[in-house]
Amino acid sequence: MKNNDVIWKDRKRTIFGLPLSFTVYSLTSEKLLIDTGFLNKKQEEIMLFRIMDITLERKLSQRIFGVGTIHCCSADKTTPEFEIKSVKCPQQVKETLSKEVYKARQANRVGSREIQYDGDFDDIEH
Repeated sequence: MKNNDVIWKDRKRTIFGLPLSFTVYSLTSEKLLIDTGFLNKKQEEIMLFRIMDITLERKLSQRIFGVGTIHCCSADKTTPEFEIKSVKCPQQVKETLSKEVYKARQANRVGSREIQYDGDFDDIEH
């Protein structure tokens, strides 16, 4: 698979879960692209290895129409937080995104070290 091959692509869904918006999400093995706008277009590019946290949110109205919103936190300076809004099969999309983020972190040799702070800095080894 080439780096530019699209793994997943969908549109933001509006009323009744229909794809009637000008927001398009595309996932490749290296990045997530968010294209917005009709007359004035904008493309946001987030490198996958920079995504740190992924959360799935499904309100009642979204569950009725089979959509959900995925909230992401990243280490990207211009886009520290973003949402993949109202996409179809959100659980599957979240799992696919998680797997691709893991692969990208491995490929770029990016480690994630989490330190839990319990209130005492004397316990931290230097």
